[in-house]
Amino acid sequence: MYKYFCLNPIAKVGLDRFTAEYKKADIVEEADGILVRSASMHEMELPENLLAVARAGAGVNNIPLDKCAEKGIVVFNTPGANANGVKELVIAGMLLASRDVVGGIEWVKENAGNEDIAKAAEKEKKKFAGTELEGKKLGIIGLGAIGVKVANAAKHLGMEVYGYDPYVSVDAAWNLSRDVHHVMNVDDIYEYCDIITVHVPLMDATRGMVNAEAVSKMKRGVILLNFARDVLMDEQAVLDGIKSGKVRKYVTDFPNTVTAGKDGCIVIPHLGASTEESEDNCAKMAVKEMMNYLENGNIINSVNYPKCDMGVCTKESRIAIFHKNIANRITKFTAILGDAGINISDMTNKSKGEVAYTLIDVESKVDEEIIDKLREAEGVFRVRVVK
Repeated sequence: MYKYFCLNPIAKVGLDRFTAEYKKADIVEEADGILVRSASMHEMELPENLLAVARAGAGVNNIPLDKCAEKGIVVFNTPGANANGVKELVIAGMLLASRDVVGGIEWVKENAGNEDIAKAAEKEKKKFAGTELEGKKLGIIGLGAIGVKVANAAKHLGMEVYGYDPYVSVDAAWNLSRDVHHVMNVDDIYEYCDIITVHVPLMDATRGMVNAEAVSKMKRGVILLNFARDVLMDEQAVLDGIKSGKVRKYVTDFPNTVTAGKDGCIVIPHLGASTEESEDNCAKMAVKEMMNYLENGNIINSVNYPKCDMGVCTKESRIAIFHKNIANRITKFTAILGDAGINISDMTNKSKGEVAYTLIDVESKVDEEIIDKLREAEGVFRVRVVK
């Protein structure tokens, strides 16, 4: 029996995918797996028996990834599950920035008591005139699941689309419209595009990537959209750009004291994945990933451990070893098993940065003494008997 705990409300359609082998824990300390959306886990004491954390969404800055890795706790996310919801909001953001719909709505509210509002609106509507998306150059920084969907939708709207992503995946490349221009230098996005939207993960290398220098390279009157993470932008530099006329509008769904209520900024709550469909998709995907890991030891869509998939174990036992990515670990593990007369039928070793994951299928049961020897090997964080 596996136990799970939800730190946030998780869509019922996802939780319903748990089989009879799963039970909701009364307290987090009992959990084998944690499901989470936005709750911060940085100050949380991680239970010793915790095996996995599944984030029902893409961003994982609310989870202590390194701390989890060192404890052999696999952290999953659900890339692409909310991509359509975010894509639609990005398109809405482009429309709101190009056409002063918000200003028009506010004018109507303010003049609701005017008996001649229809005539007055005809006189005032020129104040809210804007530009169309068709024919405009859209620059997309980051061609992951969301960036690709935005690119393809923009092409259907008649936009000329430029994409920048030096690490674009094979899957993303296959799904990307052949009409999208793939540029190799982000400065080309800044220099040529009328509208720029950012869809990259938050890392040290991307924090503040759109800074004053980047803004200085942009076309005058550029529209900037940020539905990824607020700290990807140096928002003070963006405000300075708005003041100088370099930036026409800044659209984001990350409200903060820097941009909220400022001229030229359209700031909304973080609504990208706040659709019934996105929440359902994220929940279903998170539960599927957790179940596959708890039952089979397979790792799909982890952010702190490498991908590793050996399917369903058909042998007597399966052992999972979490360890540092250092030399001679495989030799050590196989020697321990070999000395005990245990035959290995299948094995996979994968690494990600400073950590590695080894999954071993063996043809006989492994007693606790052998497991302890594996745990005592240099660089080992955790040993888990999956089956």
